[in-house]
Amino acid sequence: MSDPSNLSRRKILLTGAAAAGGALFADDLLAQAPLTPTPACGADHAPTLRQTEGPFFTPNSPERQSLIEAGVTGRTLELTGFVLTRSCKPLPRVLIDFWQADAKGEYDNQGFRLRGHQFTDGEGRYRLRTIVPARYTGRTPHIHVKVQAANRPVLTTQLYFPDEPGNARDQIFRPELVIRIGQAGETRQGRFDFVLDMA
Repeated sequence: MSDPSNLSRRKILLTGAAAAGGALFADDLLAQAPLTPTPACGADHAPTLRQTEGPFFTPNSPERQSLIEAGVTGRTLELTGFVLTRSCKPLPRVLIDFWQADAKGEYDNQGFRLRGHQFTDGEGRYRLRTIVPARYTGRTPHIHVKVQAANRPVLTTQLYFPDEPGNARDQIFRPELVIRIGQAGETRQGRFDFVLDMA
């Protein structure tokens, strides 16, 4: 494989799709998406936007790639992507912590339902299997995320979904944080690359 630091963003997208065994979108589907939500890396681009943690974070979530367990219902979402530096270098062993509401717009604040963390692989990739969260009063559907490379500050942010009616009314919503979405059968396929403020 080529030196990851020399990969262009397009090559990263294509390499990631091939390495994931076709679970990511085809590149032509990415090109046709009406939004450009995944932050680009490179000298002219800013890191992923920070957003509020919100009131529902719980530390010490279990390590897992799937948040779907007994009792969790809703439309399945496969979310994949890379964690990159500003210079497009994939970052291995980055901690990513996810938490979200369920299909009724409710958070589990007693346990760890729809909560979990994982680490990027040796190529900087992550994969999360979860459900599409429901909206709740004042908020459009979203997934909370914390991303931290070793010995670096934590990036706390939120991910959103395209074409949600509540996006325009949610004062926290930012289009730069919209997941690029495709469809594979009953499962929604999502893609988002995190760009950390690292050279």
